[in-house]
Amino acid sequence: MSRAPRPRPRLPLRWRRPQPWAQQRPTWRDARPAVIADAVKAALARPSGNWYVLGAARDIAAGRAVGRTVAGVEVVAWRDAAGRLLAGPGACPHLGAPLALGPVHCGILRCRWHGLALDGAPFAGWEPFPAHDDGLLAWVRLDEVGGELPLPEPVRPVRPRPAGTVAAVHTTTGVCEPEDVVANRLDPWHGAWFHPYSFADLTVAGSPAGGEPSEGFTVEVSFRVAGRAVVPVTARFTAPEPRTVVMHIVAGEGRGSVVETHATPLGPDDRGRPRTAVVEAIVATSHRPGFALARAAAPALRPLMRAASARLWRDDLAYAERRWELRSTGRFPG
Repeated sequence: MSRAPRPRPRLPLRWRRPQPWAQQRPTWRDARPAVIADAVKAALARPSGNWYVLGAARDIAAGRAVGRTVAGVEVVAWRDAAGRLLAGPGACPHLGAPLALGPVHCGILRCRWHGLALDGAPFAGWEPFPAHDDGLLAWVRLDEVGGELPLPEPVRPVRPRPAGTVAAVHTTTGVCEPEDVVANRLDPWHGAWFHPYSFADLTVAGSPAGGEPSEGFTVEVSFRVAGRAVVPVTARFTAPEPRTVVMHIVAGEGRGSVVETHATPLGPDDRGRPRTAVVEAIVATSHRPGFALARAAAPALRPLMRAASARLWRDDLAYAERRWELRSTGRFPG
């Protein structure tokens, strides 16, 4: 006789006795440098099709242009009259004016210096870049920079249906290379030690064999809510392309939710050090009927989601920047 499924708890919270930080089980023996290095190496070898994340799609609104620098290339992005994302070199082909400062009217970008108009088609030596809006993030394809076989669309992870989610995007910048951001995410062992305000009871239940990132790292972890209240989940970290690491919640509360971490190289700072933008997209979902209330409150929740991401990345950028500093001076032990 089959056993009836256990009913889902009314609340997703569990109660844990707080453990002093220094009394956690050390994870440094498990976080073997060779395992992390192999996972990073395998991730960097995967194809990207020369696509780079510009930022949140909602930040490129109708009626105005946005400028970005990607891998040292000045990029301007805007939307045509139908709302389609357009992108191209950020310098006007006439005398090099910054096109990102030009107004957009009815989908036409007009240079502020002399009025040269661009509708996204090639003109006067100005050639557009392929652009893609996936509904959450805006991407640009830079074939000369990437040097790979171009792909028609970015390599993107599976996301839950937008109609059943609350999504937010946070962007920050650090002095490091995309590799260092990827390495941070492919070291799940640091979570409860480096972020005790967010994580507890973290166990890495599975790591990729031979560093193959498609197999991923499986982590059992409890997200701290307040005091002794936690939400336990099982998460899997994978790297679908060389500048992206994705965390999928595969079991527990919020199953199907996704956190995508995208690392976009910007170019050197005034001291010649590399700068990288970390664009993190959080896509939360739940099968609980009450999640409809959360979706209704999405405008109020998005700033809270971005704030939580910002707090984590204040620490994780310190990790990535330190890693780059050691690598660049030949002192990295990993």
